[in-house]
Order: sequence, then C-alpha cells, then structure tokens
Amino acid sequence: MIRKERAILALEDGTVYRGYAFGHRGETVGEVVFNTSMTGYQEIMTDPSYNGQIVTITYPHVGNYGVAIYDMESNKPYVRGFISREFSGEYSNYRAQQSLEEFMQLHGVVSIQGIDTRALVRRLRTGGVVKGVIAHRSFTHPTDPYGEFSPEEEQVYVQRARDHQDIDGHDMTREVTTPLPYAFPTLRHGKRVVLMDFGIKHTIIERLSEVGIEPIVVPAQTTPAQIMALQPHGLFLSNGPGDPAAPTYAHKTAWEMMGLLPTFGICLGHQILGLAAGGTTFKMKFGHRGGNQPVKNLLTGTVEITSQNHGYAVDIDSIPGGAFIPTHVNLNDGTLEGMAHSRYPVFSVQYHPEASPGPHDSRYLFERFIQEIDAFDGGSGTPILKAMPGLKGV
Repeated sequence: MIRKERAILALEDGTVYRGYAFGHRGETVGEVVFNTSMTGYQEIMTDPSYNGQIVTITYPHVGNYGVAIYDMESNKPYVRGFISREFSGEYSNYRAQQSLEEFMQLHGVVSIQGIDTRALVRRLRTGGVVKGVIAHRSFTHPTDPYGEFSPEEEQVYVQRARDHQDIDGHDMTREVTTPLPYAFPTLRHGKRVVLMDFGIKHTIIERLSEVGIEPIVVPAQTTPAQIMALQPHGLFLSNGPGDPAAPTYAHKTAWEMMGLLPTFGICLGHQILGLAAGGTTFKMKFGHRGGNQPVKNLLTGTVEITSQNHGYAVDIDSIPGGAFIPTHVNLNDGTLEGMAHSRYPVFSVQYHPEASPGPHDSRYLFERFIQEIDAFDGGSGTPILKAMPGLKGV
C-alpha cells in the first residue's frame, strides 16, 4: 500500500476535512469556492478572477491531460489553492509539456485531494462560501509527513481561516492588473480598442483581435484623459477578482467615459458599469462558477449555455432612472446576466463570452461589439437596443 502525505482543509465554520497532499508542499488560506466545469482546470487556475480563492473542482478526476503552455490564461496561476477528489499524477496528451503536479510545484500551488468534494460543495451551497486553510503535514512536520494532525493543530488552522481578510471590501484589481500599457500584436489593422485590465484573460484579448480589433491593454487605474489620448474607437472593461464596490477609481473612469465610446464590459467590468451608473452590487451565496450556466437572451428569446466565474451580481433595480435595461437573465436563479444602456452604445454581460473553458454560445458578443463601434463611427445609433421593441428612450 502506497503511503500518502497527510493534509487538511480547515474551514472558518469549524469543519475540517482530512485528505492528502498534492502540488507544492506548504500552507495556504483563501475563500473556498467551487467550479462545476468538467475540463479546463489549467484555464481556471490561471484566471486572475480567482485571485484570493481556493477552488474546488466538482469533477472527481483532475489532471489526466496534463498542462500545455498554450492553454495559459495569464502568466501564472492566481488561485490560492486547489481541491479535488482525486488528482492524476500521470497524463496523456500530445499537447502537454508537464503534469499538473509539476505545474503546481513550479508555481507554488498548494492543493489537497482525497476529501469528499460532494459533501464540501453541499456545505458551500447550503451555508455559502467560507474562508479556509489547506495545510500539508510534510510542511509542518517534515520528519513525520504521514501522521495525523492533532485536534489542537486543526483548531489552530480553523482560527487562521477565521482571521484571514474577507474579500468583501478588498480591491484586488491592483494585485492582478498590468503595471504598464501594452499593445497586442495583430495580423491586420482594425478598430483600436482600449482594454482596461482588471484581471484580463489572454483568450479575451485573442477573441477581440479575431473580430478586427486592435487591442491596447492598460492598467486598471488609467484615467479617461489617458484613454482618450490613445485615440481609440472603443472601450472594453475586463473581468477581474474581488469586491466590485472596492475599486472606486474604476467607477469614476467608467462614469466619465459613458457615452464617449462604444463600451463592452464583462464580469467585473459589467459590475463596474452598474456601480458607475449609481447602482449597487451584492454578494451571492455561492456565486456562479462553471461552464454550464443557462442564460436567457431577452433580446432574442434564445438560451445560451455560458462560462461564468463571479461571486457578486448587479441589482438592476438599483440603477436610477432606468439607465440600463436588462438583456440577459440567469435561468437558475433569475439574477441579472446582461444589460444595455438606454441611450448610449454601452452594454455588458456577467459571464465570460470567450468561454475558456466552456461552450461557445456567447462568442457573438464580440461581433456585436465591433458592430457597435462601426455604427457609432457611422452615426447610425445603437443596434443592440433597436433589436428590443418598446424600450423607452430608444
């Protein structure tokens, strides 16, 4: 029988799960969430929107196709930790360069396996997301990595989870944004668009480039004057981590840019637009994270299966004067998934239309954005809202 190094997951509510060490040996603390995607663990780990979070993968077997450099969504993993029922130490994939454990060890990702992830997810769905600590016995007891943690040690980690800073009120965009502007290389000239980087994924930039956009990525604290100095045709507000109410500088920029350029926001960018217009956001019980979230498009009546990663949502009724009109809703819980401005060429969705990982149902939104830019340049109005009859102010 192969002996395995012991590890625990200690939650702030006092629950302790006992399992086995995987990845980088050590300790880590963060907000424990879950993702229901069946594949795409590498894209999930390297998504900056997961900064500050320990991610539980509900699919029971993770790592069997290894890690490929071409599937990175940023230059490193941003998850604080990873949880799986079972990690694979071996892989089979002609595209892969290394195993998942080698990747985790290289980038310092502390993980745990062998726990009942179904029980953990039920706890998170019932009580909401909680803070937690993953601790490896080989890190704290290097001479006895196979022994059990004592009850007293477990309670130390429970308290450590309780003492950890909440994500609420925490501006995490400063931790993930680019320090300097940069242009994404394209094979053709197109419409120049400024991408505000709140934690942007590589695939989003690539999708924008594919539809004829020349992306220029700028830091989250870029001012309206600096944006306009680049002479762009449009503005894109990216995804990102943390409490959307915290980066007030981004709200100010989004408000001052409203109506000056066609604007497209996703995920955190969607929330920032709602806050910039005077609305509010609220923290969800356990959020939407996975590649199988059903969303109804109110403009067309169709249903899209979407890729999502967020723990906050916009309260559309809190936006004064009906400035934004709902365009998409989540069919599981009725929360807002998309909106468009009633006067300006500004629209947003709560999910990730680039779908990495996930289905491609929503990639039309990138085409819609370039249509908005062309219509704005030609002075022909806002085709998004013209597609919905009976809207006031159109």
